[in-house]
Amino acid sequence: MTTRTTRVAAALLAGAAALFAPAAPAAAAGGTTARLTVDTGTLVLTPTDKGYVGTLTTTISNRGRADATAGLRITEPAGGSFTGLDNGSPWFTVGMEQNRRVVESYGGRVAAGASVTVRLDFQVWTTARAYPMTALGGSVAVVPDGGVSDRDSFRTVFRSTSGSVRNPRVYRQATETDLTIRGGDVTLTRQADGALLGRMPVTVRYGNDAPSFRLDVRAGLPAGVEVWATDPQDLPSFPDWFDVPGGRFMPGEERTFDVVLRAPAGTPAGALGSGSFTVAAVYESEPVVDVDPADNTTSFDISATG
Repeated sequence: MTTRTTRVAAALLAGAAALFAPAAPAAAAGGTTARLTVDTGTLVLTPTDKGYVGTLTTTISNRGRADATAGLRITEPAGGSFTGLDNGSPWFTVGMEQNRRVVESYGGRVAAGASVTVRLDFQVWTTARAYPMTALGGSVAVVPDGGVSDRDSFRTVFRSTSGSVRNPRVYRQATETDLTIRGGDVTLTRQADGALLGRMPVTVRYGNDAPSFRLDVRAGLPAGVEVWATDPQDLPSFPDWFDVPGGRFMPGEERTFDVVLRAPAGTPAGALGSGSFTVAAVYESEPVVDVDPADNTTSFDISATG
């Protein structure tokens, strides 16, 4: 292998080795290394009509004598609450801790003897209370490339609806969802091309504040009948499943939308059979256990006319 080829191969391997630590900083004379520390304050969350929102200011300091690249490891104070860094740095989930996500991101390059400040944004999707609350368990760790790591835990305070933070109660987030779904019988009507279409209003209720990012609905339909669309439609739908439109739910929120069913040309008029929709919450690509699965399914009859 030529010297030039060796250098190119080494560069490619170094670039693929770690997303947030692209290269080891050169050590200062005498073999000194970076020594990063991280300091956080208190995350104060303010109530809104979509839960509580707030920003945590985090300071990364380099007390060593070599420059460093800082990777961040953030543990949420509440499940599904971390929304990103205000500088737009990419981030991804690397694990779970008591139903709270552990995420990693890029803290930036910190020169020897210098400090940088990053701001972390959070949103807790729970109903605003008339009393303040507090949550423990959030933390930020900094892991430099080739140096010593540090970790700092932070306290989270939820302001009351009047703005108070005095005498907070402990915030306890649900871990199992409480979903219900309701539909009704539907009649498919002949279209100009001979196919049959029909709309069914469907209502989904999200009963508590267990974290999830989307609601998946699986359809059991008679042969030849398929899901054609939802209205509104903000994500793709498929013949035997769809996502509930509208994004994340607040506790107690009820949402009604239409599901459009289709049967092909040549389908005779009359009763086509019965169908069902079953809803489940998805959190970090995994289904969430529900407190009462019996009301997660709605059944209905399908007929055709025209």
